[in-house]
Amino acid sequence: MALTLGGLGEHSQGVLPSQLIREAIALGYIHADGEKVPEDRVQPASLDLRLGPRAYRLRCSFLPGAETVDRKMRPLVIDDLDLRGGAVLEPNRPYLIPLAEQLALPEGMRAKTNPKSSTGRLDVFTRVVTDGSYRFDEIADGYRGPLYLEVVPLSFAVQVEEGLSLNQLRLIVGRSPLTDAELLAEHRESPLLFRNGQPVPTSTLALADGLFLSLDLRGDKRGHVGFRAKLHTPGLDMSAIGSHRVDDYWERVTSEERARIVLDPERFYLLLSEESVRVPPTLAAEMTAFDPTSGELRTHYAGFFDPGFGYSRDGQLLGSRAALEVRAHDVPFMIEQGQGVCKLTFERMLGEPDELYGADVGSNYQGQMQTLSKHFRVDRSPSARADDDPQLDLFGAEA
Repeated sequence: MALTLGGLGEHSQGVLPSQLIREAIALGYIHADGEKVPEDRVQPASLDLRLGPRAYRLRCSFLPGAETVDRKMRPLVIDDLDLRGGAVLEPNRPYLIPLAEQLALPEGMRAKTNPKSSTGRLDVFTRVVTDGSYRFDEIADGYRGPLYLEVVPLSFAVQVEEGLSLNQLRLIVGRSPLTDAELLAEHRESPLLFRNGQPVPTSTLALADGLFLSLDLRGDKRGHVGFRAKLHTPGLDMSAIGSHRVDDYWERVTSEERARIVLDPERFYLLLSEESVRVPPTLAAEMTAFDPTSGELRTHYAGFFDPGFGYSRDGQLLGSRAALEVRAHDVPFMIEQGQGVCKLTFERMLGEPDELYGADVGSNYQGQMQTLSKHFRVDRSPSARADDDPQLDLFGAEA
């Protein structure tokens, strides 16, 4: 199938904006077995994917390799669940859910998927699997076939139902990432990172195929810097917005002297970035976990930032802070004010979206000063930020 979208040619490069995503749907690049993909699932630079009617509990996770997902999955199925009326997914068990959307990408177009921000903030691990693939979340150029979502709740038992969106998809043509030189030029022209209401000086930017963020553990007046997931909590309905009591699921984390905290092993923390991020209409961004000892980049822990995140047309909004999900492994681990955390990579858009993140699409986390997801009833009080280091898994961010 030839690439016939919106006048794009072989030299076009970038992420498809909302209006071209709609055109891709109209052309059948994204379809749902004859059902129309809902208009309200289109975001400025991504599409919210929907759960199908069934979920399969598996013995273990897997990659299909040269086989189809369905064939590789069958010997691993322990049970199947009907999601049409809702079903509970238990913690630390892998589930595979066929998604409602399927792809028929033309040559020259590929896709990438990531968890939605609200999914990551609930410590629900997700990644997309496709037929004949050796990688998660990276969908090959010209892929034609179904999409499957692996879901592993880690802190809470969660209830999900058919049609719920836990992850997002971006369509990409050509080379989309900005180089460090291009990032510096962009930041000088229109700042991408702010600290204390001022653009971060270019001389202090930390770059290596992206911009690095740090954490601030100063907290609010009471020293609260974020939240830690409680153990043995009630089930959590992921379709219920603004209806769960914070204290049933979270305990507040308070910084020690010298603005630091010690993370308990294998406990889940929600913190905030030191810097505020601004993504202009011409760019999109993605956050990735970063281990400074090995340079490992975990794309399946990444988070999308749509064009317009932390941005306002009148120039009054000087970025929004990024929510970070952090877990230490094996031993207690100390994190400190200003410690390096994770990396933002920026990608060029093929055009400005006709709607931006924020007021245009009713976004939940624009200008956020706290970390909890939209599922909780919570006062808008400042929290804190997060970090990563050898012992940490930094799961991702927000968009």
